[in-house]
Amino acid sequence: MASRRIEFVIAEDPPKRLDKALARDVPEAASLSRTRLARLLESGAIALNGATATDPKAKAVEGTAVVITVEEAEDSHIGPEDIPLEVIFEDADLIVINKPAGMVVHPAPGSPSGTLVNALLHHCGDDLSGVGGVKRPGIVHRIDKETSGLLVVAKSDAAHHGLAAQFEKHTVERYYRAICYGVPDGNDPRLRGVKGASFERGNILKLTTQLARHKTDRQRQAVLFQGGRHAITRARIVEPFGAPEVASLIECWLETGRTHQIRVHMAHAGHSLIGDPTYGSKRKLNAKALTPKAQEMVKTFPRQALHAAVLGFEHPVTGEDLRFEAPLPQDMESLLEALREPVA
Repeated sequence: MASRRIEFVIAEDPPKRLDKALARDVPEAASLSRTRLARLLESGAIALNGATATDPKAKAVEGTAVVITVEEAEDSHIGPEDIPLEVIFEDADLIVINKPAGMVVHPAPGSPSGTLVNALLHHCGDDLSGVGGVKRPGIVHRIDKETSGLLVVAKSDAAHHGLAAQFEKHTVERYYRAICYGVPDGNDPRLRGVKGASFERGNILKLTTQLARHKTDRQRQAVLFQGGRHAITRARIVEPFGAPEVASLIECWLETGRTHQIRVHMAHAGHSLIGDPTYGSKRKLNAKALTPKAQEMVKTFPRQALHAAVLGFEHPVTGEDLRFEAPLPQDMESLLEALREPVA
């Protein structure tokens, strides 16, 4: 199998641990993440002054000559599938996709095929330079199966490392459009009494809680105020519907990116997303507020009405600022058209 050699010297005043010194001093052009370096060290692919090293806790010494042998990327065990994709942007390092509702991002026991990764392996083919030593697309973030919208995927190790760092630092711009029950308005005294809810200037709802996997239902996330992972969601009203108002189009953006974050936070606030099978409830709406058609569409909407509409980030290789927008899919547009119809 073909391989490449990466050679460098441990610089002055290194961290005490070898793994940290390697991560600090490895040339940026090598595009090796900390995780990849750890695996290479464990597999015996790193030599110090000609001797193989495997202990990440070994003492790092200034001036040590390092040679890393990196084997060329292997083919992924996941099979390519000829599935149409809506490509918004693509270059040698990354690809931006407008994912349709109903598509799983990554194969799992319940969804072994028909996923975005299967489709990307077919679409990209030999353009994948390898992520983590395997010719595969680098998934740095996900959106739920029944959520539509924008997703960026790495095609190279350099892009994967750079994108992952941006997501970790929460510098990626992500805006979602959603259709929810009720109107999350700061004038609502009930909403102001919800724990973790507050309002910022411009009638922006801010939800601050901890999130963790539900104790009894492993498919759900639960709102906590001790333990779990910190999560912040903001939302603003774009357009209310009904007379009286019983639903609204909202814009949400994330300060953190947790599993099901928008869905569970909006449900916690009492404004669950229309169609959400996990956190929503099929509410009985005021019969006079909407037309019979709108009432029926709300009742039967087949998925959470959530769309990843805007995605912005710095290109991890070129440094260019990139920003993409994806219009609402037809099912959400049709629901909005029905909600806008005046009641006779």
